[in-house]
Parts: sequence; C-alpha cells; structure tokens
Amino acid sequence: MFSGPPADPAAPTPPTGSGMSASGSGTPSTGSGTSASGSGTSSTGPDRSSPGPGVAATPPHGLPSAGAPADAAAIALAAAGLLALLIALVGPGLAARGTGELRIPGAGLTTLLRTVLFSALAVHLGELLAAQLIRPLRSRPRTAVRSWSLYAALAGAAAAAGQIVQLAAVSGLGITETYATRDGGLLLLIANGLVLAALCAASRRPALALAPLAVVIGAEAIRAHPEAYSPEIGAALTVVHLTAASLWAGGLLYVLRTMWLWRGSPVAARALLGRYARLAIWLYVALAATGTASTLRRLPLDTVFTSAYGRTLLVKLALMAVVSALAVAARRRMLRDTDPAVAHRLARREQAVLGAVVVVSAILTVVPDPHGISLRP
Repeated sequence: MFSGPPADPAAPTPPTGSGMSASGSGTPSTGSGTSASGSGTSSTGPDRSSPGPGVAATPPHGLPSAGAPADAAAIALAAAGLLALLIALVGPGLAARGTGELRIPGAGLTTLLRTVLFSALAVHLGELLAAQLIRPLRSRPRTAVRSWSLYAALAGAAAAAGQIVQLAAVSGLGITETYATRDGGLLLLIANGLVLAALCAASRRPALALAPLAVVIGAEAIRAHPEAYSPEIGAALTVVHLTAASLWAGGLLYVLRTMWLWRGSPVAARALLGRYARLAIWLYVALAATGTASTLRRLPLDTVFTSAYGRTLLVKLALMAVVSALAVAARRRMLRDTDPAVAHRLARREQAVLGAVVVVSAILTVVPDPHGISLRP
C-alpha cells in the first residue's frame, strides 16, 4: 500500500472547462467533439485549440495521468510487498543474531501476521478519519474512492486467527485450550472484534466500527505487555501510540487515493492534503511522546546495541527520521505551490517509508524483552 496509489476504478467528474473528459480517464480532449457518453457524436464541432495529429496532449494539471504511471505503480507496489514479506520473515532473526537471546519459535511468521493486523487497523481507521476530512470541503468532486475497510478488517481477523493457530502449534495445545491462555484469549477477542468491524463496514453505518476497533486496539495493547513491571502503563502508552500510528498511515493512504481520483480538481486535492497535514502534526506529537516514554521504560541503556529490541528500535528511529523529512518537505511544497503534484509525490514516498515502519514495528512486538540480558539491577 505504500508506493503510491494505483488508478482507482472509480472516476471523478471534472468541473466544466477543465479539459478532462467526463469518463475521468485523465485524457485531455483532443477536439474530436466526442460527447460525454462516449457515443462518438460531435456536439459542438471540432476544437481548434486542440493539438494536431501525432502531438501528445498534456494533462492540464501536474498530478499523474492514468496509463503507464499506473502500471509502474502496480509494479512498485508488488516489489514493495515482496520486500516487506522478506523483512518480516528474516528480520527477527537478523536482529537477534549474536545477542545471545533466546530464539523465539516462529518469529518470522508471527511478524508477518502482526504486520497484516497493524495494516488492517491502519486502513480501517484511516478511512474513518479521512471521510471526516473530506466532508467539509466545498466544491469537491462528488466521487469517492472504493472502501478497503471491509477487506482490511477480514484480513486482520484472519491474521489474528493465524496467530491463534500458530500459538497452539508452538505450545502443543489444542485450539480450545489455547483460548484459555492469556495470549490466546486476547487474540480471540481481536479476531472477533475485527469480524464485527467488517460487518459494520459492510453496513450503512460504517462509523459504528469505531467501537470494535477500539476493543481490538485495547486487546492488542494488553497482549503486547505481559511484563511484570507496570504493564498497565505500557498498555496505555501502546493504545495511544497504535491509534495515532494507524490514523497517520491509514489516513495518508486514503488521502493519496482520493487525490489521485481528484486529479482533475487540483484545488480540492490540495485542500484535502492541507487538512490532513494539519491533523498529522498532532498525530506526530502523540507518536513521538508515547514512543519516547515507551523506549525509556522498556529499553535499558546498556542493551541498545546488544539486544534485538534495541537494534530494531534504532532502525525504526532512522525510518521515522526519513518520514519526518518527507512530511516536512511535502508540507512546504504544498504551501508554496498551487499545483499539488510535487506534494503528492513526496507524500507517496512518505507512505512507502511508513509501510516499512509498520513492518519494523511488528518485529518490535516479537523480539525478546531486552531486560533479560541487561546487566543493570
């Protein structure tokens, strides 16, 4: 989801005089006089200002047009997906190499399943957030991208169920006995919550999914903190951190998809990106505050370079620095230029790096607690 949105099947209706056909294909009028219905019948005669035969028409605005760029985006998306799969499967082992920490059975598969779960939360919560950002915009195109929340919720439920099966296999317990364990019971709650969220997404009141999604985030936060030292503080920090991260990554994805759909209306696309950017500042503050507090609480200073958790956290911090730089650059270009094309391109790169952050965050939930190898009392 992170290398840039492919062309959406839905099509925008451009404003009168935009030079875009009503089919929303992104192809400028060539002056043939073809009607909006595509019947091939000229209604006003030839357009004398159109380019002649053999001359490529230029889109009226800077956002990319459909066609070859969409194919390139699809290829890049597939490559990013394969890279994320590879990182999830081998990342925990690489991070723990040479640390002397206990090996976690099935760490690669667990990381992959949790990556799917975190991505599902981001997509679903991001859509609910972005809908509220779009609604107040005036003169916006009356088209919307297709919702992915139903599929995301079902994928997240399947990932939670997969973790239950894996836990049963590793522990040697039956499925029913696994439900009675702490992690098994919380994973069952997560899976059921996501199924309920999927039902809400398929209904006429998709906003009702907020309730089961809140339960899912709470259950995941509790599951991620089995430690004996103040687990309630860790869970509270994780609730805020996971919520802010999901809204940031998922909201940006939906905004970018909508900007692609609205590429014939750059004013509305720019306004939408601006509304998201103002909210993203506060989400970033929440992420930075809770992330710093969690690090100080969980990572002993003497294990920063010698534990899998510390090494993985350093990678995450480096990626977040890149995300921050791209976000600032996109905001500056948005404020400077009336054409949102450059800001859109920078935001797509930000989304790609955020995808890597999701995978690394999943690794952090799998590697051992660094207190086990700390020499500090």
